[in-house]
Amino acid sequence: MPVKKLHAAAVEKVRASYQSEAVDVILPELSEEELSVLKRGRNATGNTVPKSSNPVEYRRATALETLFGYLYLTENHKRMVELFDIIWYNC
Repeated sequence: MPVKKLHAAAVEKVRASYQSEAVDVILPELSEEELSVLKRGRNATGNTVPKSSNPVEYRRATALETLFGYLYLTENHKRMVELFDIIWYNC
């Protein structure tokens, strides 16, 4: 794949709008603990929102990143892969 196309594909997957959509996809699959982490990440304070996003999408994207960070830090790599696969095949 040409570098320009690869870069465009990568950027699409890390945009707040894509990550916000991913939250909807995995929401029914989350445990109570994971849902709690997701909600805490969504409610984290911060005033800066990129111009390419709106505040709701940006907070939901931050929540998703928080969840994956939590799973990484708790060494729950199997669950990370499970959720990533759900997102990859359904978004």
